[in-house]
Amino acid sequence: MKRILIVDDSFYMRTMLKNMLSDAGYEIVGEAPNGQTALELAKTTSPDLITLDVILPDNTGLDVLKGIKSEQPDMKVVIVSAVGQEVIVNEALEYGALSYIVKPFSEEKVLEVVNQILGSPSEE
Repeated sequence: MKRILIVDDSFYMRTMLKNMLSDAGYEIVGEAPNGQTALELAKTTSPDLITLDVILPDNTGLDVLKGIKSEQPDMKVVIVSAVGQEVIVNEALEYGALSYIVKPFSEEKVLEVVNQILGSPSEE
């Protein structure tokens, strides 16, 4: 089963993503409300994919993305954020994010992006 780590400072958003992705058949291996926890969980849970918010209480998602990529260059990261400015989107993609989903999003959009990156949840 494909494993996903969800990083978002909003409990509501984490819960929404967790329900959406686990209903689709993905395993949620952790939830991080901030960048520090995200970096620790990225190491300890070995997810197949990380969904990452840009606005976090302790540092920016872009810094977290750089931190994850410096330790685990092959880690797949998708940004899920309300910040949709082109400059931020481009920066995230430059730093190695595979996709950028702007909130509010549809379940279809999230699952389409995740399925595209990981393949369907049942594929091993």
